[in-house]
Amino acid sequence: MNEAPLREPTFLILTALTDEPRHGYAIIEEVARISDGAVRLRAGTLYAALDRLRADGLIEVDREEVVQTRLRRYYRITAVGARRLAADAARMRRHADAATRRLGHLAGGTA
Repeated sequence: MNEAPLREPTFLILTALTDEPRHGYAIIEEVARISDGAVRLRAGTLYAALDRLRADGLIEVDREEVVQTRLRRYYRITAVGARRLAADAARMRRHADAATRRLGHLAGGTA
């Protein structure tokens, strides 16, 4: 894949949608859980990202329901989104492995 790497919030949003469809607030909560609280999405940031992800075909609307007179929209990752997430995860893994190997040289006193 030749696309630019996913930004961390986008990567985490896609990750949050891999196991089940989620609505906006549930995505915010799941991203916080996945990141051990390091990433806290604001609603405006989330919905802008969801719009971009939908436009890129990486997610789609799963369903909508009305809860206490408010519309709740659930999103799910698409096959294209899953492939993109997997490719980015593999890229990050390769980079992390390279960094770990190089840091091992520092710990061994060979730097």
